[in-house]
Amino acid sequence: MSEETKEGAKKETTSGFKDVSEFGDQVHESSHPVLLHKITILRSSSTVPSAFRAVLREVTYHLAYEATSSLTTRPVAITVPMGHEHVEASGQKLVERVSLIPILRSGLGMVDPLLELLPNAAVHHIGMYHISGQQPVQYFNRLPKQHECDIAYVLDPVVATAATIMSVIAILKKWGVNRIHVLTVIAAKGGLKTILDAHPDVHITVGTIDDKLSDKGKVLPGLGDSGDRQFHTPLIDDEEALLHPSKRKRSVDL
Repeated sequence: MSEETKEGAKKETTSGFKDVSEFGDQVHESSHPVLLHKITILRSSSTVPSAFRAVLREVTYHLAYEATSSLTTRPVAITVPMGHEHVEASGQKLVERVSLIPILRSGLGMVDPLLELLPNAAVHHIGMYHISGQQPVQYFNRLPKQHECDIAYVLDPVVATAATIMSVIAILKKWGVNRIHVLTVIAAKGGLKTILDAHPDVHITVGTIDDKLSDKGKVLPGLGDSGDRQFHTPLIDDEEALLHPSKRKRSVDL
């Protein structure tokens, strides 16, 4: 085994994740063969919405296990049934108050697997839409007025230019969150750099990293529009469709 291979092996965790050297220990990318197989299914044009949702759920569960490995616990006293008796023992209980922040719409498909793993987590939805050449626009925000959160997990299947994620991180920091962790299936390398240049304290767990962006700021090859693919939404090329029908200059044929 070469020295380079040995060094790469040292950086991988037992769960099949590795630190991406150019981003330090802030970005954890999967190298697990099963997860890479699942991501290929998500990418494929032949994957129907029901299968896309199911596989996204599986991939998210795997990502979540790694992303939550930094949570802390405290000892608790418990009893264990032993026949008709109960034996005293000690266990561990999670300390942090966790909030899940799915970015509408696409982040919705990542919520349920996180709640299976962390059933006591709060869920606060933030809705954003992005028109090419403009800054993301927030159209929905269900963050409570009072901040009761030790760590927030931002859920979005794809990070491209990172404009949307950057807006959400700014919203969460203004809300008062000290620890922010982004979970994403596919991310563009440039998008990750944008996030960490502005927010070096943010952690990111990602299934795989793509190198390129299209002229329109889409990840290449990526996996398409994850919201449309989850919910079988007809493809709309006209950005006027984002407006309420009463505000459109003309009708949009769906």
